[in-house]
Order: sequence, then C-alpha cells, then structure tokens
Amino acid sequence: MSDSSKKEVIVFTDGACSGNPGPGGWGALLQWNGREKELSGGAADSTNNRMEMRAVIEALKALNKPCKVKIHSDSALIINTFNKNWINGWIKRGWKKSNKKPVENQDLWKEMLTAMQPHNVKWIKVKGHSGNPRNERVDGLAVEASKKYQ
Repeated sequence: MSDSSKKEVIVFTDGACSGNPGPGGWGALLQWNGREKELSGGAADSTNNRMEMRAVIEALKALNKPCKVKIHSDSALIINTFNKNWINGWIKRGWKKSNKKPVENQDLWKEMLTAMQPHNVKWIKVKGHSGNPRNERVDGLAVEASKKYQ
C-alpha cells in the first residue's frame, strides 16, 4: 500500500503506576477522520515504563490496516528510543545499552517493533501534565485503569 493511500491516525498514549513497581494502568486515544476511540487497561504489578509501552503497543494493535500514525507521548524514553535511534544500537549490541547493561523491558520493545511493522510511525514528544487536553485525557484513562488493580 502506498504511503499516500494510508489512513492517518493521531494517537495519544500514557501510562501510570501507583508505586513503581506497583499497580499500573495505561490509556490510549486514537483519532482519525473525525472519529475517536479510547483504550485502557492495566496490570496488578508493573512499572510506569511498562505501562507507557503497553499503551503504545495496544494502540498500534488496534489498527486493522496499515496507517500513517503520529504517536504523542510524554515518555522521553519511548520518544528518544525511536527519534534518537537508540533502538537500532540496542539491537546491534544484542539488546545491550551503550554501557553494556541489558535493555530493560526487552519483551515489550520487541512487541512494539512487531506492532509498528505495518505502519509508518512518527514519534512526537508531549510535555506531561501541561494542560494538553488529549494528554490529560489519556493520563486520566491510565490512572483510572490502575485503580482497578490496587
């Protein structure tokens, strides 16, 4: 499918954890053609980074055909992993960081890479808790989801 024929989807994601580790939640908002869909979930024992990553994975998995996706996240880790190309260095080094230590949450990074494959993904950093209505909305979804596991 040519890139110009792909549907464009705007995605906002966030994760939350009560304690780190602790009960966690994630939220995602998908917007396209004037429509939107909210997703959320959580886990009884997780970390903030895992919930941030799960939100991205679940948003991408919800897309039923290849899309142009603009993912907005307040997670510097996720944004930098792709915009600063950390991911390719990790893979080249056998999932080790530049300091030779193993990359945390490899299972989720690999799942995210698989979920990204059919899509053209652009990563956009959003400042957290700064009044961005869509970021605040997914934060609320994540916090509410985490409460189900407390």
